[in-house]
Amino acid sequence: MKNFLLIIFFCFSSLAAQTAQSDLCLMTYNLRYASAEGPNNWPSRRPVMVELIQNIQPDILGTQEGLFTQLKDLQQDLTGYQWIGLGREGGSFGEFMAIFYCKRFDVMEYDHFWLSDTPKVIGSTTWGNTNRRMVTWILFLDKTSNRRFYVINTHFDHQIEKARINSAELLVKFLAELDPSMPVFLLGDFNAIAQDSEPYRILVEKTDMQDSWLTADSRTGEGLNTFNGFSAGPHNEGKRIDWILYRGKVRFVKLSIVDFQRQDQYPSDHFPVVGWIKWIE
Repeated sequence: MKNFLLIIFFCFSSLAAQTAQSDLCLMTYNLRYASAEGPNNWPSRRPVMVELIQNIQPDILGTQEGLFTQLKDLQQDLTGYQWIGLGREGGSFGEFMAIFYCKRFDVMEYDHFWLSDTPKVIGSTTWGNTNRRMVTWILFLDKTSNRRFYVINTHFDHQIEKARINSAELLVKFLAELDPSMPVFLLGDFNAIAQDSEPYRILVEKTDMQDSWLTADSRTGEGLNTFNGFSAGPHNEGKRIDWILYRGKVRFVKLSIVDFQRQDQYPSDHFPVVGWIKWIE
């Protein structure tokens, strides 16, 4: 047990040290919606998730699936963060694509849109998917460096391929409207395997976005699936459905798929993907 705790301490110490050496730490994380039913109910997962996030200390955290009460719990547990989001059914209803951020950032602009033929219509769905899917985006100002950048957070449909492809095409149009002089980070659970799916190809071939996993100076969690299903079984098929894409004058010094759990309790049915970034002058 002592050796196990030392390993955990070393891993998280390394992550915290990486954060200190970078200009920006981004994290994308499907939280798995809060459920009262065991064995992976929210009360059991909440302290493990808080431990994970606190030890990574992301500057900006894009979440998927979080419910309003769940997000309020995290804000209560995590000091120094604010967040922006909207329920995909409208207001506080349904799952959020919430973005948490440290107080060193100012929000210059933000908005939401739905992944449908009518993106400005709240809760709209037109591509055969029954679950509403959406995007939350923010234009940030980093007050320490005076740099501005966009963060886009999304969650593609898990059942309908047409919906995922159309969602990617809609994001291509949205990306084309953003100021090309500013860095852009696209976070999310895309429910499509990186490098091996049409939505991925659309997003990297029809834009100037790059896959941070492929360009990072170093990686940990190589070969892990980002979906774990709360299972202690093998997760080493290399199926990345959670990604961080980007463009602009930035360099990812490290990417990590973090497979943390505490006494066989996983904080979510996904592993978070974390990237540490240096600005390029």
